[in-house]
Amino acid sequence: MRFPTKQLVFMALLTSVSIILSRVASLRIAFAGVEGIRIGLGTLPIILSGLLFGPAAGGIVGAVSDLIGYFINPMGAYMPHFTVIKALTGIIPGIMIRINPEGYKNPLYIAWIVFITHLVTSVVLTPYFLQLLFGIPVMVTLPPRIIALGIYTAGFPFIIHTLINRLRLMNFSGSFLTTK
Repeated sequence: MRFPTKQLVFMALLTSVSIILSRVASLRIAFAGVEGIRIGLGTLPIILSGLLFGPAAGGIVGAVSDLIGYFINPMGAYMPHFTVIKALTGIIPGIMIRINPEGYKNPLYIAWIVFITHLVTSVVLTPYFLQLLFGIPVMVTLPPRIIALGIYTAGFPFIIHTLINRLRLMNFSGSFLTTK
């Protein structure tokens, strides 16, 4: 798999923005010394990378942002389970936009992508792994994650739709937006 230089640079930019938004500009709540809930905009650049460049690029941005972010600002021991979750945060939107290539034009379809992505990664997998690895009951972390799911589903689509439209106006190459 080969990525054009411009796409690699944009992926690196999205990775760094994700790290900053996840590790610095997020509300982090710990349970028993382990980060149980993180509310912020850190997944937005990962979802955007999956939408713009496909599932492979989205997965790479998600995994790399989690790895680098952990080494910059760790909270607890490193667990590869959460790196896989971050990779899935980029892979799922990439797959969903491949199913409907015109979906980026519709904020409701983008909302559906955000909803499915966060439902799988944040509401299902993360609480499951927190219980499996650290014994934190799912019922403790689930209610705030469901509330966050609603907030993400309501807010992210408009931000993503606006960013994608701006990139299209700039004739951004390297993504599916210019393949027509």
